[in-house]
Amino acid sequence: MILQIRYHCLRFALLLSLGVVGVTTANVSLDAVKSSALANYGAETGAMIDQWIKMIIKIRGLPDKDKLLYVNNFFNSRIKWIADIENWKEEDYWATPLETMARRKGDCEDFSISKYITLVMAGMPDEKLRITYVKARIDSASGAKNQAHMVLAYYPKPKAEPMILDNMVKDIVRGSLRRDLKPVFGFNTGVITVGHGTKASNDSPTNRLSRWGDALTKMKTEGICLPGEAC
Repeated sequence: MILQIRYHCLRFALLLSLGVVGVTTANVSLDAVKSSALANYGAETGAMIDQWIKMIIKIRGLPDKDKLLYVNNFFNSRIKWIADIENWKEEDYWATPLETMARRKGDCEDFSISKYITLVMAGMPDEKLRITYVKARIDSASGAKNQAHMVLAYYPKPKAEPMILDNMVKDIVRGSLRRDLKPVFGFNTGVITVGHGTKASNDSPTNRLSRWGDALTKMKTEGICLPGEAC
């Protein structure tokens, strides 16, 4: 059952013209990333970063299914959901994976971004991944209502049914089994899709979605760079 979901994610729907986002092939030195994490977030972050790096190295040669399980379980078991206003004193803050792991807290966007970047760092082609805005049905004594939420969708093939990675639900399941979720749009480095997969745009995301651009800039300072960029 989905518990509490941040209302501010609903504002994300207004950015439907945002374009595409992501990292096609991460340009990363894991040693540099660890050094950055220790320098920026303190020695207490070291243990989790070590576990994260070991997982990335371990799963690089594994099938996609195993990569999904490892990454989904890693963040769902270690990160606590929290509202941005409590975590960052801002209504809508998009954290990098290192920021999320340093605080061990994050909201729906932070979970999805962390899983997405980690899978790409582990060698998964990002055309198989879409950070996806959904409307989630919440059942209560007063009746059902829809709230905004963010998940990560994995597509084994371009037109295949996606598998859903969700911080509110432990298991990775087919999209058709998540009848509580209505997809609004999803995005990666190549396309933005509406609903169940209609292509909408392939414009540059960083010019239209400032918080994603800010997150990418922060990642670069942490040693996680876009393809072709030097850290």
